[in-house]
Amino acid sequence: MNVVVRYAPSPTGRLHLGNARPAVLNWLFAKREGGKYILRLDDTDTARSTEAFAAGIEEDLAWLGIEPDLKVRQSDRFTLYDAARDRLIAEGRLYPCYETADELDRKRKRARALGKPPIYDRAALNLTSEDRARLEAEGREPHWRFKLDGRPVTFIDLIKGEQTVNTASMSDPVLIREDGTYLYTLPSVVDDIDLGVTHVIRGEDHVSNTGTQIEIFEALGGAVPTFAHHNLLTDAEGQGFSKRLGSLSLQQLREEGFEPLAVAIMASVTGTSLPVEPYASLEAIAEKLDFSMISHSSARFDPAELVTLNARIIHAMDFETAQPRLEALGIADPRAWNALRENLVKFNEIAELRKLIDGEIAPVIAPEDAEFIGTAADLLPEEPWDDAIWASWTNALKEKTDRKGKALFLPLRLALTGRPDGPELRTLLPLMGRKVSLARLSGRGDPRN
Repeated sequence: MNVVVRYAPSPTGRLHLGNARPAVLNWLFAKREGGKYILRLDDTDTARSTEAFAAGIEEDLAWLGIEPDLKVRQSDRFTLYDAARDRLIAEGRLYPCYETADELDRKRKRARALGKPPIYDRAALNLTSEDRARLEAEGREPHWRFKLDGRPVTFIDLIKGEQTVNTASMSDPVLIREDGTYLYTLPSVVDDIDLGVTHVIRGEDHVSNTGTQIEIFEALGGAVPTFAHHNLLTDAEGQGFSKRLGSLSLQQLREEGFEPLAVAIMASVTGTSLPVEPYASLEAIAEKLDFSMISHSSARFDPAELVTLNARIIHAMDFETAQPRLEALGIADPRAWNALRENLVKFNEIAELRKLIDGEIAPVIAPEDAEFIGTAADLLPEEPWDDAIWASWTNALKEKTDRKGKALFLPLRLALTGRPDGPELRTLLPLMGRKVSLARLSGRGDPRN
């Protein structure tokens, strides 16, 4: 089988971390199976869909490392939906209903009061052509419902195993609104048939929709795809993410300086039996992650875990990978990257950290350490310096002053870098050079002065 998957976001907001989960899981499956990945923009909601959001979705996916094999928009495909609509009407599977929202609400309340399930009673099926003409003369426009078979629909879910949805306990779903616009279900099924989608990988909140959709696939004579419903990614409090609330949008995470690979790993590996760790690439995850590893409980996102993962990815990054970004920041020496990277949480922090090498800082020299720092300046060796300079200099200081341990090293760090922590001075000192080091030991933060 030639695998075809689709990721189908609505361009009604920016993608958030929860949206990224099906985007990445579909991509990983397609990559592992040598299949095709389709980006389908479900933009039939013309009131809320915008070109800016559509462009933002493509930008977000590209940032994650996802390049679709095919891009389609539902707004370009109405001819297909109209043909499917006409076929279902002709076959008696799609029928017009004229109840208002208030009337439907009263029906549901009446059913509950009688101890019955609040499902649609199919009263519209009993309307004569004269009844429909009279209602339309009153100004009512019909919405259109799909007539369900009302039977147990069983399917094999690649994540959850065998599932059964009994459509007898469901209302006939509305597929077309009073204004003639389509809801999600019909265009989605029509697209899956037309595009040859073989696997529908989506959140478990869609399991209950699957029985209805399978009946529509069958009514239209289309091949029913294989379904895989994954657990949902939630925030640290167990709440779902929201486009409307703008929770953890990919745009926000990008602007905050997180690595796209870290975000993609968190979106896909969280809530599975795979460890959250710095994989080399999305392809490396695709080789390891299969549906049997996805938990049946929710996948809870831990912001602290993302921060830790982001730092680990940067610490493992070699100079060749980092080089284009470093050059944009004016850093060309691989020794600087190797000396500073393990102190980074986010990549762009290196712009500030590199000041430790030759930029302006504020040396910290406590009064009780002034004599010791003066001695350190006197004993500072002449250049050239190599990687052994730190050990030879501090050994000489130890012999001269009898200082050792923290009493020796902390005053030097504070004077040379202005901070009590940071990169190892053993690797930093040769990069600083004698002029910068001497200026700081003399209390001058800017070696140019």
